[in-house]
Amino acid sequence: MQENDKTGIQLRDVAVALSLLTRVPLRLPDAAFARGAAASWAWPLAGLVPGTLAALAGQLCLGAGAGFAAVMALAASVIVTGAMHEDGLADVADGFWGGWDRARRLEIMKDSRIGAYGVMALILGFAARWSALSVLLASGGGAWALLGVAMLSRAGMPALMCWLPNARANGLSQSTGRPSAPVAGLAVAVALIGAGLCLGVSVLPVAVMIAAVVLCLGLIARAKIGGQTGDVLGASQQLAEIAGLGVLAALWA
Repeated sequence: MQENDKTGIQLRDVAVALSLLTRVPLRLPDAAFARGAAASWAWPLAGLVPGTLAALAGQLCLGAGAGFAAVMALAASVIVTGAMHEDGLADVADGFWGGWDRARRLEIMKDSRIGAYGVMALILGFAARWSALSVLLASGGGAWALLGVAMLSRAGMPALMCWLPNARANGLSQSTGRPSAPVAGLAVAVALIGAGLCLGVSVLPVAVMIAAVVLCLGLIARAKIGGQTGDVLGASQQLAEIAGLGVLAALWA
């Protein structure tokens, strides 16, 4: 009986992760989200949904050229996630470099309008991902790269939530809660195992680069706003994805 209860909790955690990080139409009771922080171990698994759809789109469109296939892969990923991570990247760029103090930075990040820094962050981010994906799809490793990086890029978010306090008293990150160190560690372990199956030994340099990028973002966030927000978490996913795809493009080209 206890084993069935444990399995049920694990499946519910995956459903909560999908509901938080994707636009998959799941109807969950409000009580399920009480495990928001505890369910963050499953965030790398939730990444398999956009990763799989992006990989399928890229492979199906490969006949039109690697560049076009890369665009379609990115489009599939954006559609299934609702561009929530891209939105976080834009807000962080605007807030961190558009405000002169903590209060103003947080105010800018909450503003739904996008500024020059946010626009440039999105342009450069999409350009970097497209460039790396074009190389990977042309080399035949694009699908595995998308799956592996989709998991690894979402493992840093629970780690940031565990490490840094909430920078504001409301918002998605605050309402989700802060995972414990074991939960954040489990998220990293799940991502490493899953990505290892997709990337082989290449998972090691990719994981090291992603860890370095997430660490740097965390240090900047602590200096700029005193902690993390949902936007910072989204930005971490985007920067980790760029770093991961870039490393694989260099290794597999």
